[in-house]
Amino acid sequence: MSAILNKLRRRHSHEYAPYQHLERHFESAEIVRDTIIGLSDGLTVPFALAAGLASLGSSKIVIYGGAAELVSGAISMGLGGYLAARSEIDHYKTERQREQREVEECPQDEEDEIVEILEPYGLDRDTIQPLIEKLKADPEKFVDFMMKFELNLEMPDPNRSWISALTIGLSYFIGGLIPLLPYCFFEDATYALYISVAVTFLTLLIFGYIKSRLVNPHGAVWGAVQTLLIGAIAAGASYGIVYLLPQEPVTLFATLN
Repeated sequence: MSAILNKLRRRHSHEYAPYQHLERHFESAEIVRDTIIGLSDGLTVPFALAAGLASLGSSKIVIYGGAAELVSGAISMGLGGYLAARSEIDHYKTERQREQREVEECPQDEEDEIVEILEPYGLDRDTIQPLIEKLKADPEKFVDFMMKFELNLEMPDPNRSWISALTIGLSYFIGGLIPLLPYCFFEDATYALYISVAVTFLTLLIFGYIKSRLVNPHGAVWGAVQTLLIGAIAAGASYGIVYLLPQEPVTLFATLN
């Protein structure tokens, strides 16, 4: 018995793995957001345009018009993402310069703002004062604190603008290819439209479900249905408008060629 007790006493503590608390948080939110923006527009806008042009009865017209819109749309969306990201960086720099001036010229007001920020968490001024003194010793850290906790701003990644542009542009292009592909394989525009509708609707459902699973897992099914409804309404409206327009200009164009 004593030998068994001695073995138990000598057992190393590392043999019993301690409990580790693992926090699982959603990361890469900005890239996912840009992908969602690009794919959402790519699956909806070219699909609606192709559906509308399909009412003219020519797959060639759908391919030419869809390809032109797809390329121009991808470039436009990419530039929009680039400019939006650059605006975030410029906005941060402007606000930081303003905050630096306020820390230098109005230090007491900035200290009062720190108290106002932390008081709702049950911290009085006496408790906060050591923190204030520590921040005053390093003006850059003081500005960092105010940018984050007063203005809720963080310095964007300098490469964010190009990453955003490429992510949105490529996502739009890839998403827009899906509804256009059937017209490349079928000369009958009406038949190609049916195939495009089936493929695109299935893609919208899958995309909507995955998107919702990432941002709101409990509403994944409704998110898929909502994405499908948006695409269906846009395509139906486009098809109806083009179908109701006079066909003479198209006939004249075909005659000239």
